[in-house]
Amino acid sequence: MIYVVVILLLFIAVVGSYFYTNITYMKKPLNKMYNAGFTEKQVKLKDGTVLNYGEGPSNDKTPLLLIHGQGMTWEDYTKVLPELAQHYHVYAVDCHGHGESDWNPTKYTAKAMAKDFAEFIEVKIGEKTVLSGHSSGGMIAVWMAAYYPELVLGTVIEDSPFFATELDRRENTYVWVYGFQMYEDFKNQYEVKDYFAYSLENSYWKKLFGKFLWKKFSKDAIIYRKKHPNKPVHLVYLPPQINRMFESETYPFDRKFGETFYDNSWFEDYNQSEVLSKIKSPTIFIKAKTTYDGDLLVAALSDEDADCVVELLQNGKKS
Repeated sequence: MIYVVVILLLFIAVVGSYFYTNITYMKKPLNKMYNAGFTEKQVKLKDGTVLNYGEGPSNDKTPLLLIHGQGMTWEDYTKVLPELAQHYHVYAVDCHGHGESDWNPTKYTAKAMAKDFAEFIEVKIGEKTVLSGHSSGGMIAVWMAAYYPELVLGTVIEDSPFFATELDRRENTYVWVYGFQMYEDFKNQYEVKDYFAYSLENSYWKKLFGKFLWKKFSKDAIIYRKKHPNKPVHLVYLPPQINRMFESETYPFDRKFGETFYDNSWFEDYNQSEVLSKIKSPTIFIKAKTTYDGDLLVAALSDEDADCVVELLQNGKKS
C-alpha cells in the first residue's frame, strides 16, 4: 500500500510539474526580466512615428539594440535580457506593425524601418551601438550597418533569410508556402472568415501530428482565441515548443506587414549582395539548422546561402 501511495504521489508531482511549467514558462521569465530592471517605454520620432521598446537598467556599458523578427515583439527576447543586461545597456524595440509600435503600412520596408531605428539610436541612445537582429530584424540591422555606419559598432545577424527571400527562390520555402502564400489564399476564398482557423486547417504541422491530435489542438486553440481575443493562444496541456505554433499566429501583428513580403515591397532598394558587401564593421552571422521536406526549405536559408553571406561580409564571421 505504501508503494502505491508513493507511486501515486510521484505521478501527481510529475503531472503537476508539467502543467506548472507550461502555465508559467513565459510568466516566470517576464517577472525575472522586470525584476532585473527592464521597463517598457515609447518614443515619438520627428515625423510622429511612435516606437515601443524595452530598456534595461541604466549603466555605463556598451549599448545593444535588439530587433526582433516578423510576427514577434520585443518581449520575445525576455529569457536572455537579464543576462545581456550584465554586459550591455540593452534596448529592444517593437518593429513597425508589431506590438505597440505604430501600425503604418507606409513604413513597412527595411529601408524605412532602418531610418527610424537610426533616429532611435540618435535620440534615445546617443552613441554608437551594437545591433542584433533576428530573421527580418537582422536584414534591417544589416541595412543600418551598411548605410548608417557612424551609428553601428558591430552587428549580429540571427538566422536572417538572405537570398532565400529573392524572387526566384522564395516559392520553395516553408515561410512562403505556409505563411505569405497561405494568407493570400485565405483572402481569395470566402468559406472561412477567420484566418487563425484557416491557418490551422492548412497548417504544415497537421501532417506531423496526425488528423486526430491536430483536430483536438485546433479546436481548443480556437476556443481559447474566442475567450481571449487579445492574448496569444496558449494551451496549458501542451509544452512550450508546440504552443509556439499557436502563439506565433496570434501575436499583435499587422498582416499588411506580411503582405509586403508577398509583393516584395519590403525589399524596396534592397540589393542583398550589395548591402552585405558595404558593411565595414565587425559582423557575426548565426545560422540555425537547415532542414528540407522534399524540395521545401524548412529553414530561413540554406547552408550555401549562409556561406555566401559570410563571403560577402568584409569582416564577417560564421558562428
